[in-house]
Amino acid sequence: MRAELTLGVYADIGVELSGHVATVELRRPPDNYFSNEMIAQIAQAHETLDKIDDCRVIVLCSQGKSFCAGADLKNRPDTGATGEGGGTAKHLYREAIRIFRTRKPVVAAVQGAAIGGGMGLALSADFRVTCSEARFSVNFSRLGFHPGFGLTYTLPRLIGPQKAALLFLTGRRITGREAVDMGVADILAAQTEVRAAALALAAEIAQSAPLAVMSIRETMRRGLADAVEAMTERELFEQEWLRRTEDFQEGVKAWGERRPGNFKLR
Repeated sequence: MRAELTLGVYADIGVELSGHVATVELRRPPDNYFSNEMIAQIAQAHETLDKIDDCRVIVLCSQGKSFCAGADLKNRPDTGATGEGGGTAKHLYREAIRIFRTRKPVVAAVQGAAIGGGMGLALSADFRVTCSEARFSVNFSRLGFHPGFGLTYTLPRLIGPQKAALLFLTGRRITGREAVDMGVADILAAQTEVRAAALALAAEIAQSAPLAVMSIRETMRRGLADAVEAMTERELFEQEWLRRTEDFQEGVKAWGERRPGNFKLR
């Protein structure tokens, strides 16, 4: 299908195609907190671009200071994984799995914070371009919660179980430079050049034969979407009971007040 196919109009993202490289831009600045709707829109955009022959690579980027700061804990019913009841989280992960199942390679331009589920979104991409000022964190344990978005599969797959456990259990934030050193990200650029560097990498990939690229990618990622789907079931199970604990309520409160949590094991 040719590029004349409509790219779609979305509430929370923008989609453009220039040459063989598409951009899917998150447009909920400054923090780009995700919602079920935004993740569904990203999935729809990726699926649409899969059908456009002129599109060979996608750059996932964002407006504002953050790439994606994860769930908006001040508005939990709209943020999927930390919403009231498991239905919203299950819907969120169902939409996320659609992203993992698409066929075109994706380069994420991470110019700012990629936190929690926002880091999960960044890890859905094939490559990540970032800068020293960016921050990456799977901070769920600091909130008294369990990781989601398939992170318990994608992060160990990327950097190994030992380094992944270190990030999960401490909830620490690492810089973009540390992310590159650990293997979480691939290329370090100046903050003002992150998107340009991501576009340059995408253009380099687009010079290769597109059928071969998709074939190699399918082999390299074979079973990934199925594994993520299976792992989100486990993540949802753990999130369900943790969501009902006092420690989770304290973790969210402590996060809002910018202090360590006073956890009671209940």
